[in-house]
Amino acid sequence: MSEDTSEHALSDGELAETYAFAIQLGKDAGQILLDSLHKRRRDGNEDGLGEDLLVMQEKLNAVDIVTETDTRVEEFIHSSIVRKYPAHAFVGEEMYSQGFSKEYLVTDKPTWVVDPLDGTVNFTHGFVMFCVSIALVVKQVPVVGVVYAPLLNQLFSACRGRGAWLNETTRLPLLGRRGVGPIPKTAPSKCIFAFEWGKDRRDTPQGNMHRKVDSFVTMAAEVGGRDGKGGMVHGMRSLGSATMDLAYTAMGSFDIWWEGGCWEWDVAAGICLLREAGGLVTTANPPDDYEGAKIEDAKLGGRLYLAIRPASDGPDGETARQGQERCVREVWRRVRRLDYSRPGA
Repeated sequence: MSEDTSEHALSDGELAETYAFAIQLGKDAGQILLDSLHKRRRDGNEDGLGEDLLVMQEKLNAVDIVTETDTRVEEFIHSSIVRKYPAHAFVGEEMYSQGFSKEYLVTDKPTWVVDPLDGTVNFTHGFVMFCVSIALVVKQVPVVGVVYAPLLNQLFSACRGRGAWLNETTRLPLLGRRGVGPIPKTAPSKCIFAFEWGKDRRDTPQGNMHRKVDSFVTMAAEVGGRDGKGGMVHGMRSLGSATMDLAYTAMGSFDIWWEGGCWEWDVAAGICLLREAGGLVTTANPPDDYEGAKIEDAKLGGRLYLAIRPASDGPDGETARQGQERCVREVWRRVRRLDYSRPGA
């Protein structure tokens, strides 16, 4: 692999070093999460919550919460990175949430983008779908991604040009799974469609929640339903963690993931995983000319994402990329535009 010698670039050796560092950091941070969960189960109070798991505060609303564990894990990750890479920038969910500005803070310089606990609500309820997410972003592109779900003992990792891996031994997408085959010709039918409800719960007819629900129904409806847009997907899944959604799309278990409202720490590591596994990620919002518009890579700070699983070439000569793009356009045809604008992105 040739080395990029431009400003802010990392050499192959530096990239390999940061990759190994990120994997170990993810393991260590995941162990803190696991220890906190075990403490809750061992020492829970009458409400079933251990002292370190009591919700410190609500951020946006009752489903946007932060616990002592979120903060402690982020402080651990941040201090570890500062000691190892003092010249690198750092953007973490909890540090960002404490500020008054929602500006996009990731620059071209090497920046660690971290969610110490994605799936906080799951974590507080003891549901397995929570993880630590660590990414290194260089010149706006995630080049290292580590996602560790400790209760599942699933460590996903990826590095630019080195592929994506499960538990450091199994390359993604998983061999022998339907996920490595071509995109179904009838897509989104015969696909697993993943999504999240999100934190915007405003009950207004043109709000994001109503637009999402309308899109979900269209994707699920029978073929011919919803004015001919019914997607008749095989199934619809919501894990409560955007990071885990992306990891499972990279693995080939989910065919499609459509979401609006995510922040860069929710998706940076997962985007690295998906791209290294051979998947595609673009914007969730359909362009006016959804049939002919060029399919661009998603912007990290854009908050709107549509991901398609890795695929193989089809027997009819359709390439994997052509199948993925065909699936993108079929999703765009069925979903409504969402409004999750933010400054600086």
